[in-house]
Amino acid sequence: MKKYLIIALLFVSNSLLAQKKVIDKVVAVVGDNVILQSEVDQQYAQYLVQGTKPDPGIKCYILQNMLSQKLLSQQAVIDSITVNDDEVDEEIDRRMRRSIANAGGQDRLEEFLGRSVLQYKDEIRPDIKEQLVAQKMQAKITEKVEVTPLDVRRFFNEIPKDSLPTFNTEVEVGELVVYPELTKKEKEFYKDKAEALRLRVKSGDNFGTLARLYSQDPGSAADGGELPFFDRQTMAKEFTAWAFKLKEKEMSPVFETEFGFHFLEVLERKGEQVRARHILVIPETTPASLDRAKVEIDSIYKKVIDKKMDFSTAASLYSDNNDTKYNGGMILNYESSNRTTFIPTDKLDPAIFLVVDTMKVGTYSNPEVFADARGKKGYRFLYLRSKTPPHKANLEQDLPKLKDAAYETKVNKVVSEWFEKRRKASYIKIDKEFQSCDVLQEWVTKPVTAKE
Repeated sequence: MKKYLIIALLFVSNSLLAQKKVIDKVVAVVGDNVILQSEVDQQYAQYLVQGTKPDPGIKCYILQNMLSQKLLSQQAVIDSITVNDDEVDEEIDRRMRRSIANAGGQDRLEEFLGRSVLQYKDEIRPDIKEQLVAQKMQAKITEKVEVTPLDVRRFFNEIPKDSLPTFNTEVEVGELVVYPELTKKEKEFYKDKAEALRLRVKSGDNFGTLARLYSQDPGSAADGGELPFFDRQTMAKEFTAWAFKLKEKEMSPVFETEFGFHFLEVLERKGEQVRARHILVIPETTPASLDRAKVEIDSIYKKVIDKKMDFSTAASLYSDNNDTKYNGGMILNYESSNRTTFIPTDKLDPAIFLVVDTMKVGTYSNPEVFADARGKKGYRFLYLRSKTPPHKANLEQDLPKLKDAAYETKVNKVVSEWFEKRRKASYIKIDKEFQSCDVLQEWVTKPVTAKE
C-alpha cells in the first residue's frame, strides 16, 4: 500500500528560491488544471536550496505531490472547503520569517530572490492558498479515523515477530526551573532604552528600520517588527491588552511582558484580529539576580530532597517553566501524538541527557545554571522518574507508540483508497518525460488495447 504523504512533501516550499511562472511545457493535466514544467523546476530548486544533494529523480515525487494537491483542491471546491485570507496571510508570514532567518536577513533574501519580499508574497499567494485548501481537504478525509485498543492489538499481532521494532532507551525526566528576577532599579535601564526608541519613532524615525536594528524579537525583527494577524489568545496578556485597545496607526507606550519591554503600533484590524508591529528590548540577567535565583532554587531543592515536598508539587508551585510546571514538572515528548512523558534518549535535549545519563532512577541532579532556547539564563534541577532499557516492542511498555503507528497505518489506508477512487474518476494526463517514474505508474493512464 502506497503512502500519500501529501502534506509532508507538499510543503517543501518553506525554503528560499522562487522563479516567476512562465507559460511553458505542460507536464500534467488533472481535470481542468494544468501543471507546468516551470512549477516542477521551481519546487526542485527549492529542494536544492535546503542543502540537499542534486537528485533529478526527486522531480517524480514533486510531480506526484502536485497531482495529489490538484485532486484534493478540486474535491475541496465540491465540498465547499475554503481558507480565509487571514489563514493565508499567517502562513505566508510564517514562511517568510523562516526564509528571512535562513537567508540571514531581509535584504539578503531580496537580493537572492531578485525582487522585494512584498512582490514575492504576492507571487506565492495562490500556491499557498491551494496548499492550505488541500491540507484541509485531507484533514476532512481522515477526520473520522480512530483506533481502538482492539485495533492496536490487531496491528501488533500482525507484525511478524522477527520484524518487531527495537526501541532505544527511554526516560521520564522532570525539571524545576527558576529564572532570575530583576529589581525595579535593575529593569530601569532597559525600560529607558525602549522609551528612547519609541521617542525616535514619534520624532519621525522609521519604525521598521529601528526594529531591524534594535528589536530583540528574533521572529519579527528582520521583518521590521511586523507580526501576522493574531487574536486575543495568541500573545502575552499585556501585549494583547494594548493591541486591542489602540486604533489603527496608534502607538502604545512602553509596557512589560514576561519577554521584556515592548512598544507596538497597530497596523490593521479585522474583526477580532489585529496586525501590529513592535520593538522588544530584553533585560539582561545580572550577577546579583542570578545569586538571588540560586538562593531560591537551593531552598526548593532542599525541601524536595528532605521529602518535605514532593517534586510534582514543588514544580507546580515554584517552577518558572510554564511548559512543564502544569504537568508536575515532567518534560513531554512532543513528537508523539499522545504527548507522552516517555522520551527516547536520542531525542532528549543533549544538555539534559548529559546530566540524567549518570543519574539513578528516583534521584535529583544538583541545581545548575543553564540557558534556555531563547538564551535566557536560570537555574534548574532535574528528576529522573524512570528509565526503560532498549527492548523489542511489546504491548505492555509501548502502547502509546503502537497506537500512533496503528493510527498512521489506518490514516494512510484511508487516504490511499480515496486517491485510488479519485484517480479513476478524474481525467489525468502525464507527459512522456515523467511516465517512466515508478511513483507515478498508478497515475499514468494505460492505453486500451483492441483485445480489451
